[in-house]
Amino acid sequence: MKVLIIDDDKAIRGFIEELLRNEGYMVVSADNGKSALTQFEKHSDILTVISDIIMPEQEGVETIRHIKKTRPDIRVVAISGGGKIGPENYLQLAHAIGADVTLKKPFTRQELLDTLKAL
Repeated sequence: MKVLIIDDDKAIRGFIEELLRNEGYMVVSADNGKSALTQFEKHSDILTVISDIIMPEQEGVETIRHIKKTRPDIRVVAISGGGKIGPENYLQLAHAIGADVTLKKPFTRQELLDTLKAL
């Protein structure tokens, strides 16, 4: 399965990439929503998206909305460590606009793997 990972934090993006590759997933990544949509257009075989919510250039909510509008069947995992209003509010919003699952940062390797398997 091919997964698109979107996170502006290089360390988190790298952690998720390595974890998923070690588990046999094919991975494509982007550091913001704008570049993620370019990757999404290039790779029509992406089945799952893992997206941070708070990012520069284009927020995760806008990116998730576009992805779900384009391909309603795609599975989306929204992740967030929060910000000024806390991660729960961002994650609730992401769920309301189409994210299938939400995970609050920090999450464990097992939590992420279990989430992907459940999808």
